[in-house]
Amino acid sequence: MSSTLQIVAEGTSYAPVPSARIRLGKNALLLISWLVPAALLVLWEVLARFGSIEPHVMPAPSKVLATAYNLTVSGTLLHDLSVSLLRAAIGFAIGGGIGFALGILVGLSRLAEAVVDRTVQMVRAIPFLALLPLVIVWFGVGEAQKIFLVALGVAFPIYINTTLGIRQVDPKLIELGRVQGLGTWELIRRIILPGAMPSILTGVRFSLATAWLALVVAETIGAQAGLGFLAMDAREFLRTDIIVLAIVIYALIGVGADSLARLLERRLLKWHPNYGARP
Repeated sequence: MSSTLQIVAEGTSYAPVPSARIRLGKNALLLISWLVPAALLVLWEVLARFGSIEPHVMPAPSKVLATAYNLTVSGTLLHDLSVSLLRAAIGFAIGGGIGFALGILVGLSRLAEAVVDRTVQMVRAIPFLALLPLVIVWFGVGEAQKIFLVALGVAFPIYINTTLGIRQVDPKLIELGRVQGLGTWELIRRIILPGAMPSILTGVRFSLATAWLALVVAETIGAQAGLGFLAMDAREFLRTDIIVLAIVIYALIGVGADSLARLLERRLLKWHPNYGARP
């Protein structure tokens, strides 16, 4: 300990021996990220081929792929997929808009927080399945019921993260804007919203996952089309290949939506040192 203090006192530079590091390029990291899913698929195929997994329990990936091809050729898969995507998009737009507006209002006003936040948090704590009977009474089993559940699920993550992001903006930046003569709306547009944008986009990523969760719940009741309907209809005929296909499609859509959200982060947060430098 004393020798270390002496070295520092004399101004001698000291650095620990760096550990060995393996530097990988962007393409190599991307390849590695897909190796594990690919290995799991190969293992799944092998186990199914040799009978270690019963076909009625978990069909082989090749069987699921053949089912996807047949449903695509017949037009069934594309129709159900487009219906689910449309429901998710409309619900996301409605719920996201409401959550964003309420988040800005509560984030900027303590009075609005006192009026709105408690009620929002109480509704947020209610599970989807508990609300489903009441929503059916309100809207029936048509499109409105499904869009309402998606919008409800989407609104909360965006609301919470928008409020949190606004509250975390550095007060010194706001004071600087006022010194520069910025009005209220200019202050919000140029300082508060950009400062809160990382948190807002995190809320968007969470809400994209919640949108599909809500849609799955909604499409299990009274749906005549959609991925949820496709899976529930397949259950009646013990078509596990179609059920697994629907699950895989949900997973792929989730990955795609998250990738779009990450791309949006990189585009909107180029100025941010923690985002702009990301590959």
